[in-house]
Amino acid sequence: MHTLRNDCRLCHGPIHKVLELKDTALANEFVKSPFEKQGEFDLTAIKQEVFPLGLWKCEKCCHLQLPIVVDPNRLFSNYVYVAGTSPVFVKHFEEYSKTCIDLASLTADDFVIDIGSNDGTLLKFFKKHGVKVLGIDPAIDISKKANEEGIETLNHFFTYSLSEIIKNKYGKAKLITANNVFAHADDLSDILSGVTNLLTDDGVFIFEVSYLVDVINNNLFDTIYHEHLSYHHLYPLLNFIERYHLRIFDAHRVNTHGGSIRVYCRFNQPSSLSSSLKQLLDQEYELGLCPHSDPLNGYDAIAGLNYKINKLSQDLKSYLLQEKIDGSLIAGFGAPAKATTLMYQFGFDKDLISFIIDDSPLKQGLYSPGLHIPVVPSSWLYEKKPDVVVILAWNFAESIIKNHRRYLDEGGIFIIPIPEFKIISNMVD
Repeated sequence: MHTLRNDCRLCHGPIHKVLELKDTALANEFVKSPFEKQGEFDLTAIKQEVFPLGLWKCEKCCHLQLPIVVDPNRLFSNYVYVAGTSPVFVKHFEEYSKTCIDLASLTADDFVIDIGSNDGTLLKFFKKHGVKVLGIDPAIDISKKANEEGIETLNHFFTYSLSEIIKNKYGKAKLITANNVFAHADDLSDILSGVTNLLTDDGVFIFEVSYLVDVINNNLFDTIYHEHLSYHHLYPLLNFIERYHLRIFDAHRVNTHGGSIRVYCRFNQPSSLSSSLKQLLDQEYELGLCPHSDPLNGYDAIAGLNYKINKLSQDLKSYLLQEKIDGSLIAGFGAPAKATTLMYQFGFDKDLISFIIDDSPLKQGLYSPGLHIPVVPSSWLYEKKPDVVVILAWNFAESIIKNHRRYLDEGGIFIIPIPEFKIISNMVD
């Protein structure tokens, strides 16, 4: 069910381990019952397989990645993350679509493809503009939902072979987008070959992906899990993308997932760098993330990340254990994939976290991967009245707290674990 790489997935250079985290279950492998196997109940709890988790660095281009590659059908065919359930992401995609429409000068005659389109949230905004759209996504139920809601979606992984079928049936696209796909795929070469095969000569390829600089600076270690095979920064991507006759002409930081980059590519682009792109590359060089670069004051970025992980683990675990000793009921809020890494790394089991609240109906009634903590609706926040709630979906902390001021008013405490440990309450000392 999994393989191991011994070379870089961007340049095929040798790789070596630079950060090791605790072994975890697959981040989105929720179960219907901790005692249910293939529809039949078993007297012993399911023992879900755990996999090694650590970052490896390419000695040639400095790309950071996971060497372990889990069968993508296992990871994505029954995916439970749905973009449209998050108002924050709906707004993000609406603004994203406006940027794309202006940049690519899209009209009703043009064609837009979204790779890894999920439930079609982004494509709905392009369709509203009158543009022909097509989504590609491997998640069976989510693809079906998108089609039912009027967004034509092919239930496949995107490959060069699929691009040939699409080109013959639909023609080429003026705009191709891919959001977080560059983190999820092992064979990025096949994806880029398919993109260049489908893109018009004046077309634009735009992708968003979690940014390694933010992972390091903001201690976003919980974004490291087995679906995310690559941890991108711009330097290794420049040469990689140019090998497919595209060129990165701009890049900007965006605030999704705690810190991401939006990268803009097209054919026949002059080699000069935009000011934004140059600034980002300079920052990467200063952090020592590029070949032959010397980090400021000898700072080792990955060693610094490891220190921050251990310090946060000690502080947060100590606080919660004391709350538990004092008789507090502790819950989590949000069951994103990143929560699996965080809970395994910090030792948050079902003896510490009694339940996890999540607004997604696809996750409610399930049990968290490996640790088997029940996932419940937000009504439990007021029915069970937990004393402390750890916001595991910390990138949505602002909206969660805003939507649940009543919980704070009734004496509850929210904990934001990342990027730094914060205690939010209305109690006055």
